[in-house]
Amino acid sequence: MTDRFRITLAQLNATVGDIAGNAALARSAWEEGRAAGAQLVALPEMFITGYNTQDLVVKPAFHNAAIRAIEALAKDCADGPALAIGGPAVVDGALHNGYYILKKGQIQTCVLKHELPNETVFDEVRVYDAGPLGGPYVVDGVRVGSPICEDAWHMEVSETLAETGAEFLLVPNGSPYYRNKLEERQNLMVARVVETGLPLIYLNLVGGQDDQMFDGGTFVLNPGGELALQMPVMEEAITQLDLVRGPGGWRAVKGALASIPDAYELDYRAMVLSLRDYLRKTGFSQVLLGLSGGIDSAIVATIAADALGPENVRCVMLPSEYTSQSSLEDAKAVAENLGARYDYVPIKEGRDAVTNTLAPLFEGREPDITEENLQSRLRGLLLMALSNKFGEMLLTTGNKSEVAVGYATIYGDMSGGYNPIKDLYKTRVFEICRWRNENHRPWMMGPSGEVIPVRVIEKPPSAELKPDQKDSDSLPDYPVLDGILDILIDQDGSIEDCINAGYTREDANRVEHLIYIAEYKRFQSAPGTRLSKRAFWLDRRYPIVNRFRDSI
Repeated sequence: MTDRFRITLAQLNATVGDIAGNAALARSAWEEGRAAGAQLVALPEMFITGYNTQDLVVKPAFHNAAIRAIEALAKDCADGPALAIGGPAVVDGALHNGYYILKKGQIQTCVLKHELPNETVFDEVRVYDAGPLGGPYVVDGVRVGSPICEDAWHMEVSETLAETGAEFLLVPNGSPYYRNKLEERQNLMVARVVETGLPLIYLNLVGGQDDQMFDGGTFVLNPGGELALQMPVMEEAITQLDLVRGPGGWRAVKGALASIPDAYELDYRAMVLSLRDYLRKTGFSQVLLGLSGGIDSAIVATIAADALGPENVRCVMLPSEYTSQSSLEDAKAVAENLGARYDYVPIKEGRDAVTNTLAPLFEGREPDITEENLQSRLRGLLLMALSNKFGEMLLTTGNKSEVAVGYATIYGDMSGGYNPIKDLYKTRVFEICRWRNENHRPWMMGPSGEVIPVRVIEKPPSAELKPDQKDSDSLPDYPVLDGILDILIDQDGSIEDCINAGYTREDANRVEHLIYIAEYKRFQSAPGTRLSKRAFWLDRRYPIVNRFRDSI
């Protein structure tokens, strides 16, 4: 009877659709596990395809290619430890989310996911059939239970595995980050350990995919809920885990306990790494953005410098006659502090040309928001021209508060391929800027110190599209706006909830109206890093045409 069992835990960064590349990562991890004397090398959920595949996995050419790659891996990894890897499975014509156990050149077994998530960014009921409740599989005489991701959030799956002889639980996951997710996961897994009396290994994917950041943070719990191993968050890592059998069953040998950063660092790192991965996985290595002298573009420039290195970031100031001297100075200071390229491209001549072209049609009408938006759209045109000419992805810089109420110009400052701060409310932008000025980490490629001048953080926000303009002229002050948005969007609350929280009926009704009429803009907006459970895109799906108003 085996009294010691070694598992290689591979917390790695898969790329959706790169089946050959993901297989190569799996093979490399297997070789490392073989060299370390492991009995089992484990990779996360749907690793062979990358995750979240959405409807791509339904395409027969795609899931069949993934299955063939798993079959090839089994042959390549015949002489050594078993390899556990997630991928699509077809059983009796039905498509499943599977977890394959490869041993001695063959697929030994394939566990099928039973509980399919159908909330937030996941819609697995749409693409997969649910598998039956099953029992454990055997590796070198040891019975292992593998509830797949969502399965472990439901008591009956783990209890069934325990009742049918599982000696420990290995849970492969593709679980994306949102604020406070790490604590939520551990609390739920402690419950599974207490219910089953078995050690539990929570193995998670890492890396960015579209708006989602899979944050790793793999951990191991012993019976009773004691933390035996904590792998780092938001970075690739391979760790050897030993389990030993004693009179009371299996226990994990205690390993390293990586520190868990605070919420500000986790948010910031998610924005940096998701941008880095988005660019790498789409084939870009450089970015540009319009640097206005305001706080939003300053933090986006900083995130970009930390993700790619300042030498790969182009900051462009596009001033009009309404751009203040302080904005000119502040934009240049941010670029210089970061060590990024700074270009100065005035829009006056282009604006005059467009204004003169439209003058015969606009004759007799007073200037209004149309003329303001012309400035923004001209900036978007110029930035996209630079993007096309130099092969640099344009970043857009609207925070969640602005995205929520449509305080941005479609085809203007909304132009761009990615928005790192799309799920960051304005009040939190201020806090994140202060945090970044005070903190620097080895994974940041930008310089340390006060890269965002305090004056940028403290000055009243303004779009500077007309004389003496301030955001507060057309919106409630940001603490009020963000408080109402949190209730209406993140808590899915009502106007009455806003009033009960101390906000005025007028402000709440107005903000709700702005949210709904901006839906068409969000539908066309760039993707951005998901930091909450109510990010704009897959988390919150509303109709564009919508006359409902919760007015009281």
